[in-house]
Amino acid sequence: MIPTPHNSATEDQIAKTVIMPGDPRRSKMIAETFLENPVLVNDVRGVQGYTGTYKGKRFTVMASGMGQPSIGLYTYELFNFYNVDTIIRVGSIGAVSDRTPLRSIIIGRRAYSETNYLMFYRNNGNKCGFVNADESLCGKAAATAERLGLTYNIGDIFSSDTYYSDNDDVATCLENNLLGVEMEGVALYLNAQRAGKKALVICTVSNNIPAGIELPSEDRQNGFKDMARLALEMSL
Repeated sequence: MIPTPHNSATEDQIAKTVIMPGDPRRSKMIAETFLENPVLVNDVRGVQGYTGTYKGKRFTVMASGMGQPSIGLYTYELFNFYNVDTIIRVGSIGAVSDRTPLRSIIIGRRAYSETNYLMFYRNNGNKCGFVNADESLCGKAAATAERLGLTYNIGDIFSSDTYYSDNDDVATCLENNLLGVEMEGVALYLNAQRAGKKALVICTVSNNIPAGIELPSEDRQNGFKDMARLALEMSL
């Protein structure tokens, strides 16, 4: 079913590797900063997708929107309809301790969630808990971060369904040794596993939740270039 109601690109316009920020404006920034001859291939609902080349390899940079249902929809179609092999999410994450300072990078080895998204695939025996990233991508990301001299941590993350909640997400992270809170990782990892494809979450720390310290939105949009470079370099 191509194009889909959510993606106007033809199959040949989408690369086998997709770099996926949440914010459509960040998608535009990454494409214009790093890709040679980027072409806008999707703008349905303002979810911008661009395809171009980086150091001779073809990439698509496409936004996911916010939350598990949104990234779940787009990645399901990319994996299953557009035959994408690999999706690397590049997004922001809220830290829960000082061991992951602002602007540092977190590579999500596993994502933990209590999301109902897992229950949609309950016939596979899924339940609340951890979903794994692709192990080979984790290794490549860590090796590439070392080569680029980036400040990073690799570990488990928390994928929350809500930005505002009665639940104590910080306590959940500390109890489960999770590095921080984001909102998309579990849906991405689950879709990749079901499709037999590869996925990884790479996030930049945008705020420290217990300390109440937060980077401005402009920094979130334009200042997170290191993780985009990391995602591209590890995929060459």
